[in-house]
Amino acid sequence: MGMDDLLKLAGDAGVELSAAETALDEEAYGEARDALDRADDALAALRERWPAMAPAERAVIGEAAGAVRARRDQLAARLPAVRTVTEGVAELDPEQERDPDQPYQQSAG
Repeated sequence: MGMDDLLKLAGDAGVELSAAETALDEEAYGEARDALDRADDALAALRERWPAMAPAERAVIGEAAGAVRARRDQLAARLPAVRTVTEGVAELDPEQERDPDQPYQQSAG
């Protein structure tokens, strides 16, 4: 993989970060997370190629990827925390024939 391909990967990550920034501005947090994931994929691809890079490539790509990573982290910090329900109250279903917490017992008929 040549320098052009490596720069394209860094550029792809930057494009995804621009998409994430636009989505954040529009409060489209799911889209922003998806774009950040795609940027992470591009950065991961660069990390995979790092051992095979020549010193000159490492100098250029390392600087570019560092800037992209810093921008990515700033955008990720703008995402609201994902909230999940950790406790809930079970509601009884009048059509339910058995308690779901009880082991299933097959009738002998």
